Amino acid sequence: MKKISKLDSNTKEYLILYAFGLLLLLSSFFVNSPKEIFDGMNTIFFSPSNLTTDYIEIGNLGAALFNSGMMTLLSIFLARRVGAMINGPLIAGIFIVSGFSFFGKNILNSIPITIGVYLYARSIKLPFKNYILPALFGSCLGPLVSEIAFGMNLDLFKGILIGYLAGIFVGYIIPPLSQSFLRFHRGFSLYNVGFTAGIIGMFITATFKMFNVNIETVSYISSGHDLELSIILYIIFVAMVFIGIVKSGNIIKEYKELLKNTGQLVADFFDLYGYGITLFNMGVMGIIFTTYILLIGGELSGPVVGGILTVVGFSSFGKHPKNTIPILIGARLAVLLNIYDENSASSLMIMLFGTNLAPICGKYGFIAGAVAGFVHVAVVSNLAYLHGGLNLYNNGFAGGFVAATLVPLYDSIILAYKRRKYDTRR
Repeated sequence: MKKISKLDSNTKEYLILYAFGLLLLLSSFFVNSPKEIFDGMNTIFFSPSNLTTDYIEIGNLGAALFNSGMMTLLSIFLARRVGAMINGPLIAGIFIVSGFSFFGKNILNSIPITIGVYLYARSIKLPFKNYILPALFGSCLGPLVSEIAFGMNLDLFKGILIGYLAGIFVGYIIPPLSQSFLRFHRGFSLYNVGFTAGIIGMFITATFKMFNVNIETVSYISSGHDLELSIILYIIFVAMVFIGIVKSGNIIKEYKELLKNTGQLVADFFDLYGYGITLFNMGVMGIIFTTYILLIGGELSGPVVGGILTVVGFSSFGKHPKNTIPILIGARLAVLLNIYDENSASSLMIMLFGTNLAPICGKYGFIAGAVAGFVHVAVVSNLAYLHGGLNLYNNGFAGGFVAATLVPLYDSIILAYKRRKYDTRR
């Protein structure tokens, strides 16, 4: 009976995720006609898609929403089909697919990477459900597939074939590499696959350049859709808060406990605190970050919406207001002082995705978190050229280096302080 109860609970939790994907999909028909959506999807499918290709800009808002909804529903269906239980990392994986399907991910460039992960699981004789997370997160290298297939002036059949083979290859190597690279930053960067994909993208781009094939980052950014996107986002986040309150016992007490968590990997809020309080945290984070972007005069472009949805997804897996706001403050200060436009899509993305360093703030405190946010802006602004935009998780790539650098420094400072305190007592 206990097993049946768990299954029933898991089904209900999947239904809530399905409702999220369905809302994105159906909302597309309120902003564009079916023909406009079809035409926009056609453009999305056959674009190179490397950073930063806003699908709202190259297609239209309806097509971007439809692409995100479709990718979300397919991700949920895949996870359900292979028997994956709902947990924090899985929710983060689904939401990051939703977010990046506004700028870079689509079904055509994601399929080969999923196949590659599946083949890896088969080769080591383990169930694919054990590797559903690398399959979801690993689609960040989708632009590699699209760039080869549609951006190198190859014959269409040859381009797709080579692109798919490349996608299968990187999908195959992502699981073992991501497990290894986790030790590099010790779990203090939440976007571990982003760091792994950045390393892979760096090697691939370097190989291309060796044969005089240059891959450049692009900048297609939309504007003028704040009203429609605000309504959709706030409906989603308010619904999460409401469901979270309904499903929780003592919301204030439970949320105080969650806010004490440092967020260091692996911080599965779903497993530790339950679905209700996790949804509540996700909704609260969505409202905070959407409101922040609007208040400072930023625009809700595809990449910025992707950043917000990624923050929300990882609010089931390490992020909460206490360990992200200090990083946001540090990043904002850096953005205000640097040479770039403070409210450009790029600056807003860095502030949003920079919260992948939340565990640093969670363990070492407010000032350490603000410093991490400040340093992250400097590092991430100068790394995209290494992978040519083939890795959509550029902030995850940068975050790995920032965490690996700052954490030992913070540890040494704390150790020196403890020794000095001990010597004083003696």
